[in-house]
Amino acid sequence: MSHSRAVLLLVLCAVFWSLGGVLVKWVEWNPLAISGCRSLIGALFLWAAFRPLRIDWSPPQLGGAVAYAATVTLFVIATKWTTAANAILLQYTAPVYVAILGRWYLKERTRPIDWLTLAAVLGGMVLFFFGHLSLRGWWGNLAGLGSGVSFAWLVLFLRRQKDASPLASIFLGNLLAALVAIPAYLHAAPVTAFSWVGLVLLGVVQLGLPYVLYTVAIRRVTAMEALLIPTIEPVLNPVWVFLFVGERPTHAALIGGAVIIAAVIARGSAPLLNRRRNRFVRAS
Repeated sequence: MSHSRAVLLLVLCAVFWSLGGVLVKWVEWNPLAISGCRSLIGALFLWAAFRPLRIDWSPPQLGGAVAYAATVTLFVIATKWTTAANAILLQYTAPVYVAILGRWYLKERTRPIDWLTLAAVLGGMVLFFFGHLSLRGWWGNLAGLGSGVSFAWLVLFLRRQKDASPLASIFLGNLLAALVAIPAYLHAAPVTAFSWVGLVLLGVVQLGLPYVLYTVAIRRVTAMEALLIPTIEPVLNPVWVFLFVGERPTHAALIGGAVIIAAVIARGSAPLLNRRRNRFVRAS
């Protein structure tokens, strides 16, 4: 697979992930129970569609599973204990940690264009969520920071397995996240048939399928690209909510979203432009 196709898969991942907001609103249930049931359905989907999964219990595989479970669980806790804007912004600090840790763990150098893209993305997110960010909910903010750290390690562990079986980490991580949510199931109200439809869509379309695409794409992109390109997810999330629920984004959100999308497009197209420039230089 070419690098450009891998970038396209990451964009598709962001589109599928962005459906989470509208689908979660669809399901009338406890948030942590939704997260756990979504992960269980996602694990069943992966097992049914891609078995036998190559589970070798290697440190990167187990590390990826723990990081995945921590990411999805901490994000739900952050969303519950602080604002949704805080939770998303703090989770997408993950590229900062990858920029710091990637050279040590993966021997992948963070280039100047990565730092510029990261600065533009974070600035765009602040604009995007302007007015919704808050210092209230310290425990929620800490959970959000934790989800950013675990998201970074998830990408590092998956990238480390690029020649092995990163999808097995996602499968094991989904099982672990489902187990963590058991207390939430026990105290949750019964689920309606309408909500079950939403849960199945969450598990298969919003979680299972995009992570399949992600584990394919991460073999051909750097860890920084694997985090920066999907940052269009929080931009697309309120688009679906606006279309299906009617919540209208602010003018600052539209400007911030445009900044993020422009930065991601510029970063994603940079390798292609460099290759064309190099061919032109050689031809001349």
